[in-house]
Amino acid sequence: MTENIYSKLVPEPTPDSMPYWKGLNEGRLLLQECARCWRVRHYPRPVCDACHSFETRWIEASGQGAIHSWTITHHPFHDGYRSDLPYTLVTVDLEEGVRMLARLHAPVDTRLDIGMPVRLVVERAKPGLTLPGFVLAAPATDMSAPSSGER
Repeated sequence: MTENIYSKLVPEPTPDSMPYWKGLNEGRLLLQECARCWRVRHYPRPVCDACHSFETRWIEASGQGAIHSWTITHHPFHDGYRSDLPYTLVTVDLEEGVRMLARLHAPVDTRLDIGMPVRLVVERAKPGLTLPGFVLAAPATDMSAPSSGER
């Protein structure tokens, strides 16, 4: 019997990031917000960068943003990604005021511009692990990542 083994690097959730990963598993992007100064932060961490408070609450993000920068990856940083090459990584300025790095689900020859609107999609990598990604914004409401045949 052949076992389906996920060969890519897997994030290691911490107590501080667990709500973020749980939210992605539910198809929602959750961001930390300081309960004292209201600053939103990403990636999750225990202390606010602005006021050093440990008081945190979670807010649901819109998943909408704009491309800040991008790179096309041609060389795998880990053998598990070799079959995905080439692929595009984008840094996105989310509407909530934080930046997020994730894969862009679009052909690598797609013309991209700084400021181009994108929206969040979630991709079930394996049971219990959902990863964030982005697609170019369109008037669709589907939050699932495109199938590999659509990339």
